[in-house]
Amino acid sequence: MSHILKNKNLEIHIDSPLENYNFSRFDWTGKIVKVLFQNIPLSSTENNDGQDEHCFGKGFYNEFGINSALGFDETNKGDWFQKIGVGLLKKEDSIYLFNKNYEIKPAKFEITTEPNRIVFICKSEAINGYSYILKKEIELHNSGFAIKYYIENTGKKDIITNEYVHNFISINKDSIGSNYVLKFPFQLKPQLFEETVNPEQKVEIGLNEIKFNGSPNKQFFFSNLSGSENINAAWELTNLKSNIRISETASFKTNQVNLWGWKHVISPELFVNIFIKPGQSTEWFRNYDMYNVN
Repeated sequence: MSHILKNKNLEIHIDSPLENYNFSRFDWTGKIVKVLFQNIPLSSTENNDGQDEHCFGKGFYNEFGINSALGFDETNKGDWFQKIGVGLLKKEDSIYLFNKNYEIKPAKFEITTEPNRIVFICKSEAINGYSYILKKEIELHNSGFAIKYYIENTGKKDIITNEYVHNFISINKDSIGSNYVLKFPFQLKPQLFEETVNPEQKVEIGLNEIKFNGSPNKQFFFSNLSGSENINAAWELTNLKSNIRISETASFKTNQVNLWGWKHVISPELFVNIFIKPGQSTEWFRNYDMYNVN
């Protein structure tokens, strides 16, 4: 069943791990599917063309290892590898593709709920020397929420991966366009971007902000916005029509910031690098805050 955290300003809807979304990409722990701020929706979906919604991202879904899942390269075809927060996936090809529909053996999940927070625990099987315990806590604040992560390496091999939240955002269902301003706490360096996809030239890159001169009918994407510089992990998005701002600040420095979007959604992404020796653990958090700009 869906869980709801709610106070006078905020309402967060969170699906249980085995509920609705059942694809092999996004983390099943803490699937934040909907966020309302003062009854105004802030969340959107990855795809709105009528395809099966349970195969696509929405709300504030996160993912571990978008470029290569844990242990994939050393796994033989036909055997299983780890996708953190999901379970075991069956290897069928020599290249890992995040959007491929892999066969899944789900991990074991536990849920604890309190009035202002919910805790998910994901315990993996041991496969090819890899195993872990993932704990994720979503905590409601007065005008925001926090996502707290803890991973323990219970296997025999190092865990080397990354994690990000896709942040599928649309403020009050307003199409992406001139009403939006996205700001970062660092200088944008287009000449150092790893990839630039801006087919309609509707995305305008400023010194430390991104604006739009129209609503993009085609998808846009920019990677490595800081030029690999290690910077404070943060962004803020303002909708000038609704006068609402949402921001994310994280506990880590990041050297990878990406941006993806379409006419109905904008997704700033802050990546955290993860390296855990066997028997050790790591933790980090992300804070989201919502404001009335006036």
